[in-house]
Amino acid sequence: MKYKITVDKETCIGCGSCLAICPENFEMDEEGKSKVKNEEIEELGCNQQAADACPAGSIKIEKIK
Repeated sequence: MKYKITVDKETCIGCGSCLAICPENFEMDEEGKSKVKNEEIEELGCNQQAADACPAGSIKIEKIK
């Protein structure tokens, strides 16, 4: 199974919780917003925890083929 992770820059508040939980796949961009390093992954790992912890609900995870 593959997954696609996206961050909605409009709703991201730049709190950094995703970076604290899953630093291997999240970083902050030059605007202080969350950025995904690898949008397509095969295992959710800490990415789901980061999405669940996002206070703005800005991280979306979709199953792809």
